[in-house]
Amino acid sequence: MEPIQPPPPTPSYSQPVPSKGILGSRIPSTVAFAVGILLFLLPFSEIKCNNNVLMDKTGIGFVLAQDWKTTNNTFGNETNDATKKTNSEKEGNAQYFAIAALALAVLGLLFSFGNARSGGSAGMVTGVLSAGSLVGLMIEVTRWFNAGLAKEAAEKANTGNDTLGFNKIGDTLGSSMQLSFTFWFYIALIAFLAAAFFSYMRRKNSNKS
Repeated sequence: MEPIQPPPPTPSYSQPVPSKGILGSRIPSTVAFAVGILLFLLPFSEIKCNNNVLMDKTGIGFVLAQDWKTTNNTFGNETNDATKKTNSEKEGNAQYFAIAALALAVLGLLFSFGNARSGGSAGMVTGVLSAGSLVGLMIEVTRWFNAGLAKEAAEKANTGNDTLGFNKIGDTLGSSMQLSFTFWFYIALIAFLAAAFFSYMRRKNSNKS
């Protein structure tokens, strides 16, 4: 009777760790938050007349409650007077929304360096809230601008005075004043939403490991 042979040893090898890809890393959310933060240095809003930009304000200008800056002095004293009168009344709660957007974005950037689960969760929250704060900023500035034009029209009708000095410029160009938000503002908004999405994908991929 032949002796029973033991089974051959099973070769030992380590299971390869599946690659998470770029979306499983911190790079996309970190870059998105950083881009959104840097865009605060550029103009976020403009006051125009007949597509002529008369004044603008950067994102950091809203954070620090700085004055609107004159970018087109074609109309001389009329533009300067309009700028001074515009800066005499602040844009409601716009500064608070700007501070919230920037502070949350900085927090999101810091969280993006953390581990995938906690950093991803915090990045989702801060990204969405940063974008929401920018929307709040836009609403507050638009409300302030429309209220100023309404007040200007009422006072001019009653007294003949031009409260903000806009009507003189508008009459000269045959057009009314307009408030607009720049390409940089919308890119910052998209960047924060993208950061939230990338943070979500990072956390989702971490659950697979």
